[in-house]
Amino acid sequence: MLRLPLASIVALLLVAAPARARADEAPLQRPSSLTERAHTMAALEAGIIALPSAPISAAYRGGSTPLGTGGNGDATVQTGMHILYRATPEWAIGAGANFAPRPTTDPNYLGGAVPRTHSRSYLFLGGEGRYFPFRSKWFEAWVGVTAGIILIADRFTANATPDPPPIVGAKTTTVSTDGLAVGIQIGGDYLVTDQLVVGLALRADRWILPSESLEPFSQTSSCDAIGDCPTLTGSVAAFELGVTVGYRLPF
Repeated sequence: MLRLPLASIVALLLVAAPARARADEAPLQRPSSLTERAHTMAALEAGIIALPSAPISAAYRGGSTPLGTGGNGDATVQTGMHILYRATPEWAIGAGANFAPRPTTDPNYLGGAVPRTHSRSYLFLGGEGRYFPFRSKWFEAWVGVTAGIILIADRFTANATPDPPPIVGAKTTTVSTDGLAVGIQIGGDYLVTDQLVVGLALRADRWILPSESLEPFSQTSSCDAIGDCPTLTGSVAAFELGVTVGYRLPF
């Protein structure tokens, strides 16, 4: 009479043991990487921007960077910041800003009525999208697009000291112009940790600026009183190379 209950108890114990082991192991499983979940990344960037066909003056070509000059156009240091929301492992959208804090300077610019010092800086504000076709545990590669506005400031400073002639007006004047900027980009990121990321980004942009020295959407001249005008007009090609450091947070 006791054999049947004893055998049933042994069978139940044998069935329950694997289930209990699986239940005990479940909490010890490692959580999925942030790349597999929705998250936000903030990234800082430092690099170089080059305009191969747009020098700041006819006499000053090649720009100025920590790596020296390059080509016949302009080149200078660029910094930036990007905020990206990654909804899926494959796609991310966001916004960013890039700025050239140390513009190239020509101390003997002769483009106006009198000799002046000329420098030209760039500011980009816009959005971007990225697609990640390759992903591994420690590395990701991506391609994307950018679009936004480009703001360009040509700064002219009279070389006369201590004060320029009255016709020149203020010692330093700034002539600004702005337009649209669209581009493509490619890059790669190395995952130092699940949250800390370092990467490399390369962009090719096309700036669409007013074809003449006019204020956007008007027929008003953007030149100053002595004839210093924006030095970039029409369609301009720009290339950017940057190193990024990013930090990711769960959404």
